[in-house]
Amino acid sequence: MAQNQVLFGGKTLNLLGNTIKVGDKAPDFTVVDNGLGHKKLSDYAGKVRILSIYPSIDTPVCATQNRTFNKEAANVGDVVIMGISNDLPFAQKRFCAAEGIDKVVTMSDYQQNDFGNKYGFLIEGVKLLSRGTVVVDKDDVVQYVEYVAEIGKEPNYEAALAVAKKLV
Repeated sequence: MAQNQVLFGGKTLNLLGNTIKVGDKAPDFTVVDNGLGHKKLSDYAGKVRILSIYPSIDTPVCATQNRTFNKEAANVGDVVIMGISNDLPFAQKRFCAAEGIDKVVTMSDYQQNDFGNKYGFLIEGVKLLSRGTVVVDKDDVVQYVEYVAEIGKEPNYEAALAVAKKLV
């Protein structure tokens, strides 16, 4: 399977956009926050950032991903965890309120697919984001990337968190 493809229920799906790699300068992107304002990666310049990418907040694996990163946030130090999907901000806000998610900053790429295209997580046809994790250091250099090969599987939390802890 090519780097720009993932599996979902055994079906191969193509990913659109640019594949990001360790060592790349992290492209800035614009997404929508839960208050319908625009946010950029550069709004958190000078901080270590974990980008937690998932298809839909209303599915069990995506919910677990957000809960896990929210729980682990206290153990990582001064890191911004950005949960990014194409869910509407209203759904993200509702989920976070119901689940007590207060350390993951959820953001939506639904308007322009700017993040999905610049980081290669946009699924062709369905226009959802694939699952994965990217860690960006204080100097905007990508230090960790995981495109989860099977969308229905969880990301490697331990690996991403270990990289982030070393960067703080």
